[in-house]
Amino acid sequence: MTDKTKAPVLDDVSKRIIELLQQDGRRPYAEIGRAVGLSEAAVRQRVQRLTESGIMQIVAVTDPRQLGFSRMAMIGIRVQGDPREVAEAVKAYDEIAYVVVTLGAYDVLAEAICESDEDLLDLVSTRVRTIPGVVHTECFLYAGLHKDFYNWGTR
Repeated sequence: MTDKTKAPVLDDVSKRIIELLQQDGRRPYAEIGRAVGLSEAAVRQRVQRLTESGIMQIVAVTDPRQLGFSRMAMIGIRVQGDPREVAEAVKAYDEIAYVVVTLGAYDVLAEAICESDEDLLDLVSTRVRTIPGVVHTECFLYAGLHKDFYNWGTR
């Protein structure tokens, strides 16, 4: 996802298209068109613009544990210097699914999805902690995944 300093302005039709796709990413464009008053081709063009601009992605959301990734954790990272530089370095690791810069107790939060405890230990100990500027890490191990939805709308 791209970092924009100014949020893009979306009309109500584009917002509704996003909401419909959040409910079911496989929903046919013709069905979406009927719901928003556009042709199938016009919906296809809008979806293409929304994805190319980075406003939305259409992906399959999975339960990592059912795919063999038995260890999930949020890694809190304290940084000396610019946390954005550490966030850029952390996001390069395949095991990292989510990275944010925060203004709280941790400068960076990164969600890790690993196959095992050993893989998580390797990620944190030999890679994350060796990034220049990292001064402290803390792992919050997930004991269960209770909600992981992406249909929160466009408000």
